Amino acid sequence: MPHMLIIGGGLAGGTAAEALRDEGFDGDITVVAGEAHPPYQRPPLSKGYLGGTEGADAVILHPAQWYADHGIRLVTGVAATVLEPDAHAVHLDDGERLPYDAVLLATGATPRMLPLAGHDLPGVMTLRRLDDSDALAAQLRDGGRRLVVIGAGWIGMEVAATARGLGNDVAILEQGAVPLEAALGPDMGEVFGRLHLDHGVDLRTSVGVDRIVGHGRAGGVVVDGETLAADLVLVGVGAVPNTALAEAAGLDLQNGVLTDAALRTSAPDVFAAGDVANAFHPVLQRHLRSEHWANALNAGKVAARSMLGLPASFDDIPYFYTDQYDLGMELSGYAPLMSDAEILVRGDVEAREFIAFWTDGSSADERGRVVAGMNVNVWDVNEDVQALIRSGVRIDPDRLRDPAVPLAELLS
Repeated sequence: MPHMLIIGGGLAGGTAAEALRDEGFDGDITVVAGEAHPPYQRPPLSKGYLGGTEGADAVILHPAQWYADHGIRLVTGVAATVLEPDAHAVHLDDGERLPYDAVLLATGATPRMLPLAGHDLPGVMTLRRLDDSDALAAQLRDGGRRLVVIGAGWIGMEVAATARGLGNDVAILEQGAVPLEAALGPDMGEVFGRLHLDHGVDLRTSVGVDRIVGHGRAGGVVVDGETLAADLVLVGVGAVPNTALAEAAGLDLQNGVLTDAALRTSAPDVFAAGDVANAFHPVLQRHLRSEHWANALNAGKVAARSMLGLPASFDDIPYFYTDQYDLGMELSGYAPLMSDAEILVRGDVEAREFIAFWTDGSSADERGRVVAGMNVNVWDVNEDVQALIRSGVRIDPDRLRDPAVPLAELLS
């Protein structure tokens, strides 16, 4: 009986297991989740689940019984330690050796920790795992706490918004000039900066964090010589892909595990998906690693088909969403093309109801081609935004800006 093995208990791994059965595979499937929980998704961990408006059912993909009902062996609380591509086997830290016909590496990523004095004090936290969110919630749910967030990326900004909504004092420290500048550029990043200022966050940009201080527990953060009092410190400065298993096995690495468009690695019958995979994107004609929810969801499905030897290519347009205070946003597009693009806006930026389009201005032939779009508090347009991006056609800038022109008509 053929055996499909999945290493990782995130969205990519859980989705791949489900997709294998949906594709009609009736052989053995084992999911080694690593953590004590069944596979789960991460977006609610910094938003609804952290804030208490969503329960575990919004996080956990399927209860453990679902795996049993579908003939899938779920291994929790045990980690994979050795991958042997030549022997087609994986070793677990409890001593078990699992042979496989195909294996999917969906090992995710680990939060980056700054090399600061005091980073190991109790009360200094990161957010990546379900247990991290539970620990943060225990500190923040009752309000009245002082949270200092180091880093104004997506995780830091989302946790800050949730914490403020729970009645906590929040400060955000960012070394860059504008929050989210690396992801959105200065103009759109400033939209989120003003949002947090309007909700009472002490947002400090262009600052340097010196150290974390406290006696037995974090009690403050020293920033440019000033000490900000803190009951809790969240470090949100990005993540690094969990490649140790792949590296020891001799797989090709570059900012993650390198794969082709079908999510095949450099080793036969070894695949990778989700945060750990740096997959070749057939549209961009380059490798692209994404840590967003949609990447894990859709790549897991593609990986399942590829593991079964079916035609498969991961060519989705990257997609991300966030909810902060009363702002909801969806972003679709190619991050590598956004930094040099011109931004065109339809709608009211000050009212935070608009769509921003990143248009390629790299050459006269491509000027006006939409490479990314972000809808802020404007709904039911993401499919049209993705259609514009996928089309690759040049759009008249005036029509792109004009709210009176339906997006669907821009391609007609």
